[in-house]
Amino acid sequence: MRDSRAAPSAAQPPRVAKKSAKTRLRGAAEAVLARMPPDQTPTRPIDELLYEVQVHQIELEMQNETLREAQACLEESRDRFRDYYQFAPVAYLTLSEKGLITEINMTGTVLLGAMRGKLLRQPFARFVTPEDADRWHLHLMGVLKNKGKQDCELVLQGGEGGPVRVRLDSHYVDKDGAPPALRVTLTELGKYKQADAELRIAAVAFNSQNGVMIIDQGLAVLRVNPGFTRLTGLAASEAIGRTLAQLNLGHHGPQFYQRMRDTLKKDGYWQGEIWSQRKDDQLHVEMLNLAAVNSTGQGITHYIGTLTDIVADRSNESELHRLAYYDPLTRLPNRRLLQDRLGQALAASVRTGQYGAIFFLDLDNFKALNDTRGHDVGDLLLIEVAQRLRAVVRGGDTVSRQGGDEFVLLLEDLGAAVDEAAALARQLGDKLYEALERPFSLNGYEYHCKLSIGIGLFDRRNTVEDLIKNADLALYQAKRAGRNTLRFFDPAMQAAVDRRVSMEADLRQALQLRQFRLYYQPQVDAACRPVGIEASLRWQHPEGGSMLPGEFIPLAEDTGLILPIGLWALETVCGQVKAWENGVHTRELPVSLHVSSRQFRQHDFVAEVKAALHASRANPARLTLELKEGLVLEDVQGTVEKMRAIKELGVGFTLGGYGTGSFPLSLLARLPFGRIKIDRSFVENLPEKSEDAAIVRTLLTLGRELDMKVIAEGVESEAQLRFLDRHGCHAYQGQHFSRPLSLEKFEGFVQRS
Repeated sequence: MRDSRAAPSAAQPPRVAKKSAKTRLRGAAEAVLARMPPDQTPTRPIDELLYEVQVHQIELEMQNETLREAQACLEESRDRFRDYYQFAPVAYLTLSEKGLITEINMTGTVLLGAMRGKLLRQPFARFVTPEDADRWHLHLMGVLKNKGKQDCELVLQGGEGGPVRVRLDSHYVDKDGAPPALRVTLTELGKYKQADAELRIAAVAFNSQNGVMIIDQGLAVLRVNPGFTRLTGLAASEAIGRTLAQLNLGHHGPQFYQRMRDTLKKDGYWQGEIWSQRKDDQLHVEMLNLAAVNSTGQGITHYIGTLTDIVADRSNESELHRLAYYDPLTRLPNRRLLQDRLGQALAASVRTGQYGAIFFLDLDNFKALNDTRGHDVGDLLLIEVAQRLRAVVRGGDTVSRQGGDEFVLLLEDLGAAVDEAAALARQLGDKLYEALERPFSLNGYEYHCKLSIGIGLFDRRNTVEDLIKNADLALYQAKRAGRNTLRFFDPAMQAAVDRRVSMEADLRQALQLRQFRLYYQPQVDAACRPVGIEASLRWQHPEGGSMLPGEFIPLAEDTGLILPIGLWALETVCGQVKAWENGVHTRELPVSLHVSSRQFRQHDFVAEVKAALHASRANPARLTLELKEGLVLEDVQGTVEKMRAIKELGVGFTLGGYGTGSFPLSLLARLPFGRIKIDRSFVENLPEKSEDAAIVRTLLTLGRELDMKVIAEGVESEAQLRFLDRHGCHAYQGQHFSRPLSLEKFEGFVQRS
C-alpha cells in the first residue's frame, strides 16, 4: 500500500484543497522538486520517502529564508528605533520605584551633565536643585500612588551650562514579569520659554496704548501699531514708507530733524517733545522716544519709536505712582519706596539722635504651601499677613513687601538709648509672633504660619546699605537657629561671618597641605584597662593652632568639604587598624570613628568603606562607625539598608548621644547597633542629679535587655566612675582616664596601661 504522504505521479498532479500558508509552501516545494532531472524522480517506496524528505528540506530552506528576511527587517527597525531613542530632541529616562535611574538616552546624559555609566543606579533626586527637591518628591509619590501619568516642572542642576528648567512627563509602567518602573520624558523649557516670552513681550509692547513705530536708518516708517493711528489719526497705509518729516508729525523745520539724526548716530537714542499736527489741523504735544536696534556684525539696522500723549500721561500720574512704588498684591510699599523711606529715616535720625529699627521678616515653609496648595492660596496668605502686620505697627511705621514671602518693617523714634530701642523692637517682635500665630483660613484650609525675623538697629552712623545688610544677616542667623526665631544684628555677627569666610578659604586647602590629624582617646573598663579606641579629627591650623571638631566640622558640613575630609579620616583609620595588628597592646582593640550625616548619606558610602578596608587590608571586625540619633531619624529606611550592607562587610556600629533625642525603642531593636554611647550631658551631673541618674540607669538596663555594650563618655571623676560601674556600665572614656592623644602619645599610653 502506498504511504498516504507519498507524492502523486507526474501524470496525476497534487490537488490543493485549502490554500493555507503551509499548503502554499508545500506546493512551492513540490514545484521546485518537479523541476529536477527525470532520473531523480522516485519510482520505488524508498524513493517516495526520499521524495518527502526532499520536499521537507526545501520547505525548511524556504522558511529559513523568510525568517532571515524578517530578522533583517527587525534588526533594521531596532537600529532605527535605537537611533531615534538615543538622539531624540528630548531626554528619555527609566526610573525604578525608588527613583533610581535604570535607563537614559544620549540627550538625557547631556542634559544631566554626566556619562551614562555614572548616571545609572543614581537617584534622580541628586540632579534636582535643592529648591525643587520637595516638588520632585511630591511628583514621584503622586505617580507611584496613582499608578498613572503625571507632569510637573523642575529646575535641574544641569551640566556645564548650569541649572536648566525642564518639564517632566512621568508614566507608571507595571508589566508582567518586570519590576514596576517610571517612564520619564524630560523637555528643556528654558530656551523655548525664553523665546516665547520675548515674542509675547514684543507683541504686548507693540500693541500698547502708546504709538509704536519701526523706522529704518533713514527715518522712514516701516511699521506702526494701532496706538500710533489713535494718537496721530494716520492709518498704517498713510504712514508706511514716509519719513517723520514727511508725515508732518513734528511741527518743526529741517534743522530739527538733522539734529535728531546726529544724536541718533552718536548716542543711538533720542528723546524729546514734538508738536504733532493731526488731520483736523489741531496741534498736540507728544513725547517721542527713538532707540537704536543693533544687530551683531551689522551695527544699527532699525530704530524703535514710541509716541506718548503727555496730557493723558499727566492725568494718569497717580496710577503710575502707585504702580511704581507699591506692591500690586498687598498694596504695601515696594522695594523702591522702602529705599526712599530708609534714606529719610536715616536723615531724621541724624537730626533727632533717636534710634530706629529695620525688621526683615520671612515666612517659613512658604514654598511648600505654594507647591502643595497652589499660588492662589499662597497669595491669599500674603494678603492676610500684610493686613495683620499693618494692624500691629504704629501709624507712622512702614510695612513693605520686598517680593515673594519677604516683608520689611521700618520703625523710627525708638529712643536715644540703644537698650531702650532694643527693648521696644523686641516688644514689637513678640506682637508680630502673636499676630501671626493665630491660624489663617485660606479658602477653607486652616494654615499655621511660622515666622523668622532679623532686626537691625540704626542711628546716625549707619547707611542704607548697612541697614539692609545687617538685617538680612540677622534673618539668616534666625533661620540657622531653627526658624520661627528672632535675632538682632550686632557687630559680633559680622565678625563671625568674616571669620567663617576666612576659615572656609583655609579649610579648602587643609587637606592638600596635610593639616589634619587623627587623635585617639582610650575607652577603658572599670579597672582602667583599654578595651577600645575612639578616633577624632583635629585641624592643625597654621594660625589658630589645634582646632577641635566642633570648631570646623559644621562649616565642613555646610560647604560639602566634609566628604573629602571624612574619606581621608576613614582611610587613615583603616590604615591605623592594620598597623596596630602587630602591636601587643593594640591588636585586639576596636577603633571607633564618628561619621557625619552628609558623609553617610552619600550614595556610594558603602563602596567607600569597602574600598578603604580592601586598600588597607584591615580587619573589618576592628572598625566601628559611630552614628548620631539625628542621622538615623532623617531617613530610617535608607539608614537600615545602608547599615545592613556595611554590617555584612564585618564593620560594627555605635549609637552616639543616645537619650538626647526622641529615638524610639522599637527602632533601636531593628538596627544593627552593637554599642550605645551615653551622652556626656547625662554623665557630667552624676551622681548628684537624680533625673540624670535615673536616665543613666534606664539606658544601662536597656543595653542589657538588647544585649548591647554601653559606653559612657565624658567621665571626669571617680564618683561618676563608681556610679556607672555599680549599675553595669561596660566601658568609659573621658578626662578621668585620658584626653584624646596624638598617635605617638596614645601608643605610649597603652603600653603603660
